[in-house]
Amino acid sequence: MSSLSVWDILSHPITMRAFAVGALVSLCLAVMGVILVLKRYAMIGHGLGEVGFASTAIAALIGLGGYSLAISIPLVCLSSILIMYFDRRSDMGGDVFIGIFSTVALAVGVIAGRFTDGYSLENGLFGSIYGVSDSYLYAVAALSGVILLTFVFLYNRLFAVTFDETYARAGSMKADSYQFIISLLTSVAVVLGMRVLGAMMISSFIIFPALTARRLCRSFRGMIVGAALSALVSFSLGMLISALSQLSSRSLPVGACVVVVSLILMLLATGFSKLRIKK
Repeated sequence: MSSLSVWDILSHPITMRAFAVGALVSLCLAVMGVILVLKRYAMIGHGLGEVGFASTAIAALIGLGGYSLAISIPLVCLSSILIMYFDRRSDMGGDVFIGIFSTVALAVGVIAGRFTDGYSLENGLFGSIYGVSDSYLYAVAALSGVILLTFVFLYNRLFAVTFDETYARAGSMKADSYQFIISLLTSVAVVLGMRVLGAMMISSFIIFPALTARRLCRSFRGMIVGAALSALVSFSLGMLISALSQLSSRSLPVGACVVVVSLILMLLATGFSKLRIKK
């Protein structure tokens, strides 16, 4: 293994494009993940990821695979709104409806994928970041900008809704409207993240960076910054490991490497937090 060979892989336009997409998606998922973890709604990423997988398979089935984002985003947003709607109007809890949506969507996606020529179920379930095009990168950059700017401009209101929704309602804040915005932003972030991690792993990148930041940071703002840094480090190291593995006989998928690195960072943060408490 030579350093030149490693550099050839890391500096290749496909790798650089994949890194740009992954870094943007990591930031969006980490930021929204802090809110979802604090509101104990983190598993919605898993359900929405599988809805995105189903919508992508259906798009390929009807010959619109090149427009998968335009089809997946509305369907995933609609599913997120329905989950929130049923959660607030039923005594069964949101996790029940997340389970219903995720299992049905997974079944539909697998069936649609079996009837689609050229559609890879493995890529849909576990990601295919090296297959992103320039147009996909531009779309991710635009949508990520919308997510992050919306979060910045609505920071105080999202903070209030996240920590004390009852108080926010008492203060004449339209809490349902901001819950709706959180659902939409999460849906878009999940759809974008599917190409990086796939439907089966998307929820881990919502949960792990937020938990890592929660172990190390005391404030909401600190958690946002900590989760973003944790996500970027996890993705960078995971992609580096995947790139290096291509020099051997066994190539490791980026999504799996990123998730494992994220888990290790969370465990290290947990251990450090416990040592700090003892001292």
